[in-house]
Amino acid sequence: MNTEEATMTIEWNYAAHEDLAVLSLAGYLGAEATGRFTGAVGWALARGTGPVILDLTALHGWSAGGQLAVAQAARLLAEHGRRLELAAIPADGSLVPDATGPAVPVHPDLPAALAAHRQIRQPARQWSTDNWPTRPVATAGTV
Repeated sequence: MNTEEATMTIEWNYAAHEDLAVLSLAGYLGAEATGRFTGAVGWALARGTGPVILDLTALHGWSAGGQLAVAQAARLLAEHGRRLELAAIPADGSLVPDATGPAVPVHPDLPAALAAHRQIRQPARQWSTDNWPTRPVATAGTV
């Protein structure tokens, strides 16, 4: 994979906590990466409960299509009784949900998002894509 291709996709890491999940993205969430993102959201939906915090700390940016995919993820989670929250949105834009979608809380960073919930312990399980920038601990699985 060349450098240009690497910047056009995302890597993800998913950590399931008790009654809370953190889905972290790295890379660029453009049109080319929305399928992978949708798959990661499906992974989170199938493996956790409670709100999903979408940690965008390592995201380099997102296109309008990427923002639309995030809004669609918020709708999907809401259909299953779960809420999407954002942490550390990219500096190049903000998610502007339309009036038909669920409210999406936005936190300045991941620690603030976690602080908005009760005391969080270490995740029980963690999974990530093969090229996630920092490898999770030994309890992790790789997809």
